[in-house]
Amino acid sequence: MASDPILQARGHTLRVFTGQPEPGEGNLVDLLRAKGVEVTTIAGMRRRPSLWGDCQAGRALRRAFAEFQPDLVHTHASKAGWLGRRAAWAADLPTVHTFHGHVLEGYFPGPVSRFLIHTERRMARRTDQILTVAHQTADDLVRLGVCAEEDLVVVPPGVDLDPFLSIRARSGFVRRMVGAGEEDFLVGVVGRLAPVKRPELAIQVFEMLAQRYPKLHLVYIGDGALWGDLARRIQNGSEAVKERVHMIGSQANMVAVMSDLDGVLLTSSNEGAPVCLLEAAASGLPVVASSVGGVPEVVAHERTGWLGEGVDDWAFGLDQYLQDERLARESGQRARVKVGKRHGAEALADRLEAVYSGVLAGTSKVQVAP
Repeated sequence: MASDPILQARGHTLRVFTGQPEPGEGNLVDLLRAKGVEVTTIAGMRRRPSLWGDCQAGRALRRAFAEFQPDLVHTHASKAGWLGRRAAWAADLPTVHTFHGHVLEGYFPGPVSRFLIHTERRMARRTDQILTVAHQTADDLVRLGVCAEEDLVVVPPGVDLDPFLSIRARSGFVRRMVGAGEEDFLVGVVGRLAPVKRPELAIQVFEMLAQRYPKLHLVYIGDGALWGDLARRIQNGSEAVKERVHMIGSQANMVAVMSDLDGVLLTSSNEGAPVCLLEAAASGLPVVASSVGGVPEVVAHERTGWLGEGVDDWAFGLDQYLQDERLARESGQRARVKVGKRHGAEALADRLEAVYSGVLAGTSKVQVAP
């Protein structure tokens, strides 16, 4: 969490409890520890259901809370949110939970989704404050009956954007990896290679534009369950796909990656407020993305990027930037200004301090700066 070092510098004592990341997920443990934040890895805590693992993780969290004795527990994500809040309630601790999007629709079969909605409703009734990263996510939670509108606070995500805002020149890092030249136009698909991200659609976008723009390259930055499928799709594709669609896996140095791209493409069917789009904006890159979830709250259509509903829309939007270098540059610069004001780590720390103070003071409605 980008705000953790800042909150710690302001005098708060923090400890982050984390589980095992899935393939393609980022791991911020080393980064947090390097910034002086204490991180504890909880055995058994992972995204996939496991009766033994979940029980093991729950017991470990209860022991950890008893030893640490926090004033408040802030949980994130579905599984960790369930385990963390239950452990906190066992210790009679106040809780805050953030929805960074949700998996209540479109991820699982109907019966599973209904069970998850029912579970989140019960959890929400005991949670002292529910947060979401986007207004669309808040609207979804209200519509699904997870909680009432007055019980929600929207806290836009914050990232340590200074390294991205400081980018002034290409690193050459990605271009060397994929064999692209200085004049080539590199579009990045950044994130987990998971079904909800629909990464295969990016290849369809590329195919629509590849003949017209021989300098266009598509670069996948990330890992995940669909790696093999995408690799085979590229291997069996046209010559343009084989030569100019690349997979470079997860990368630790995202500043070097973003500095070498010319744009970012996001084809997800569901999102909260993707960090990759915040980093792209801070790097001065135009974005072409799905108009889903909280994405329109990050990307202003035809101002800082292009939003669309499918392959044709995304190809049209990307075509605008490929044929007009000035438009691409101006869109990226507008994005840089917008994201720097709203999504910095300091701004997130301010908002979280207001939330935590309200919860600890028993305030029923927390006021958070937009």
